[in-house]
Amino acid sequence: MPRLTEQIMTHAGGLPEGTPVSAKGLLHLGKRAAVDQALARLAERGRLIRAGRGVYVSSVTGRYGTRAPSIEQAVHAFARQRGEIIVPNGAAAANILGLSTQVPVRSVYLTSGRSRSMSFGRQVVELRHAPRWQLALADRPAGTAVRALAWLGPESADTASRTLKRTLSPPDFSELVSAAPQLPTWLAQAIGKAAYGRCPSQP
Repeated sequence: MPRLTEQIMTHAGGLPEGTPVSAKGLLHLGKRAAVDQALARLAERGRLIRAGRGVYVSSVTGRYGTRAPSIEQAVHAFARQRGEIIVPNGAAAANILGLSTQVPVRSVYLTSGRSRSMSFGRQVVELRHAPRWQLALADRPAGTAVRALAWLGPESADTASRTLKRTLSPPDFSELVSAAPQLPTWLAQAIGKAAYGRCPSQP
């Protein structure tokens, strides 16, 4: 019978890159206390990376050595496993859409869960709890637009909304317009002006 640590590594090695491993998902291999201890030992030896409290990921071995998993893949896998919505923050969204040339220095994501930090090797990812409207449409282009506009703020919303009308595909911009009722008034008005030439509430 393989040792518990080797069983855990075999299990983790069969998962897609960045998929988190936790004691609750390994209880078929042993009792909780034993699994917790084995995970801690593997992290101490560098065979697993401790991403957060009780959460671990496997290193990835390639032709140039061992590296931490892709941040994007790890965050998406964590979101699926935890049933959370986790998306890039507004600064990153604005950069993706060409509304800002500012390149975020830190990896910050918005989440429907609690705020916390995760570590992937030397890279630290900050997860910030966000209101539901900022998580609207999740990873869809219209959702990225919502978060970019939220980050830019009321002063830039009108100009940015007009830019998005030109740069988003018609279906994506229509989806953004359809989401307006669940957004703050200032943001809904800016999107309405871009879509209809004036805010629908104006005479």
